[in-house]
Amino acid sequence: ARLQRWLAAAFQSLQSGFCQRLRFLSESECAQLSRLPQSELVAYASEPRADEKVQLIVPDSGSGSGSGAAGRNQSGGAHDAVLALDPSPEASFGHPLFVFYIDLNVSPSKCEQRDGVHLDSSECMTLALKSRCENLLKRRTSRSNRQNSHVAARQGQQPQHPGASRHRSRREERLVGLCTIHFLPLVVGTKDSSRQQRLHCVEQQGFGPCPWPLPISSPSPAVVHCELNKNTRRCHRQPLASRKSCRMYQTCDHAVLISGGWREQVTYPRHAQNILHFYGMLRENGFRKENIKTFFAGDGQITVDEETVDVYPATEKLTIRNHISYVCRVLNCADSFVLYLNSPTRNDGTMLLWDVNKNGVADPKERYSVAELLRDLEGCNAQRVFLFVDQSYPGALAKRLLYSKRHGNVALISSARGAEFAWGSRFTEFWRSLQPNQCLIHHFFQLTPWSTFTNPGVIESTPGLLNVTLCGAPCDTIPPFTEDELRKEYMGCQNLPTMLWYYTLQQQQEERP
Repeated sequence: ARLQRWLAAAFQSLQSGFCQRLRFLSESECAQLSRLPQSELVAYASEPRADEKVQLIVPDSGSGSGSGAAGRNQSGGAHDAVLALDPSPEASFGHPLFVFYIDLNVSPSKCEQRDGVHLDSSECMTLALKSRCENLLKRRTSRSNRQNSHVAARQGQQPQHPGASRHRSRREERLVGLCTIHFLPLVVGTKDSSRQQRLHCVEQQGFGPCPWPLPISSPSPAVVHCELNKNTRRCHRQPLASRKSCRMYQTCDHAVLISGGWREQVTYPRHAQNILHFYGMLRENGFRKENIKTFFAGDGQITVDEETVDVYPATEKLTIRNHISYVCRVLNCADSFVLYLNSPTRNDGTMLLWDVNKNGVADPKERYSVAELLRDLEGCNAQRVFLFVDQSYPGALAKRLLYSKRHGNVALISSARGAEFAWGSRFTEFWRSLQPNQCLIHHFFQLTPWSTFTNPGVIESTPGLLNVTLCGAPCDTIPPFTEDELRKEYMGCQNLPTMLWYYTLQQQQEERP
């Protein structure tokens, strides 16, 4: 009964003036919350314990330098309980969540000082923000108020009341991204050295059903230790031998599939299905299974085909980067190089791979930034590189590609634009139907059900990159290619003339210092 009362109060606070008092959301965003049905929100809670408080850790808070304190919501401190409401359970992480602290034995006056809502029995509920957010908002608000007062004084007008302005500056709008919690936080006891998650989904009347996580296991301690010490190749049961991917006198279509997941709690069956479906589409389009490298979740073991193909855990960031760089670096190795990205993302486009050490913080070895991805693809020697991005916040990657002069053969196809979220599996389901003879740009612009729910985007570093099939065959040929011609001349692998390969070796030797 107490938990139901707390969750009801949290939902009511989002629909009342409490939302606007925080200067945390715009008026339009508060209006959207007021119209959101309770049944569309999924509820999470940690139950209070008499002898121990809890603290909140989010992966995208602080500097992310790798220490536990960097990701901890230090401004929040310790509390009796934590609630979380997910208004977009079908959206990919990250997306904004509403997280609340519950503190017991707090007087009404102290609760009001905290901008909280006083509940029954001396309970206080406050909205949780990321670390240092409150100070940033206060500094920005104070500065704006002083500027308004100075302008009004020069014009002989009365200074405006701090709440009179309805429009925030661009900088204040950007602060919202710094404040919002975009991932389900790790809530741990202050005395718990093992950092066990205490925030769990709860089935409560009136709220949406809880999602079912995909049953997976974390990497063994030996693999974790080796990965953190950059010694993955010796520790993985079946090391990825990138050098065997590129063969003499042969060029092939290659692909890398990355689905991080971050933690077991937010890795769902649809993520495994996305990998399976995209893998199946690649095989249908002639990609050989040995040229498709998949990095999935914590243990990485899922059945991809009729046979069990080795799938590497997403913990192996160094292996991922080395393989992408190697395929790009070797001349004539890759004809079409496809990357499929389906991981949780921060609002700057950084992908979260897997919380290997379970500290709740996205350490440098557990995240793959936009800058790192572009560095690995810089000057890629593949004939064409296709990025299929089915994850939130693709805008940072799209913008960098649009203005880059070192990625002329890279094309991006995303399920969303700018700071939008990716929803469900609609994007991957759509591309699952791509046939070997279909032109990419024609297929993209087909009117399909998924485009009514999302706002897909396309970036071509060089115009016309998508005017081919996935394996590089030209579009609109007359007469069209037969299936046998496609398989022989474009799909999978093709043999290179000896003279061309010899010329390639000469180029490589001349480029060496």
